[in-house]
Amino acid sequence: MKWLEAERLGVADLLEDLTDDEWQRETLCAGWTMQTMAAHLTTSTRTGWRDVLTGVVKARFDWERMEDEKARAIAARFTRSELIAQIRETAASPKRAPMAAPIDPLVDFLVHGQDIARPLGRAREMPLEPAQAALDHVLKSPFLGRSQALPRLRSSRSSCP
Repeated sequence: MKWLEAERLGVADLLEDLTDDEWQRETLCAGWTMQTMAAHLTTSTRTGWRDVLTGVVKARFDWERMEDEKARAIAARFTRSELIAQIRETAASPKRAPMAAPIDPLVDFLVHGQDIARPLGRAREMPLEPAQAALDHVLKSPFLGRSQALPRLRSSRSSCP
């Protein structure tokens, strides 16, 4: 939990440090601005079973479409400062989305922190121990495993989440 809290707060700091122009720029996730990414990052502690079930049906059982639609709706509803505040407010929260493993939110923040920093030319250090734990998890995960994660690591732009 300490790793996750540190990553959430670090990403919130990064987002808070962006200029207005940078806030509107695209992340490494094709089609997602920094605002859309910030919105996506608020969902891990705010998504319940009802959200997942209605969202996936509405998205015709396409998980990525569901996540995209949810992030865009949240981005349209909240201001920059509200999104960053939501990330900060839940930094120490153990709550996670249904079906997510305890380490999944850490993976999300480690990866998406890079998705934010890299297109802006900013360095974002990945602490070795949390990064190794996240990579070990991803390589073993049937949901995030090799078929999805490794090709994404090789490309400079990809679809997300």
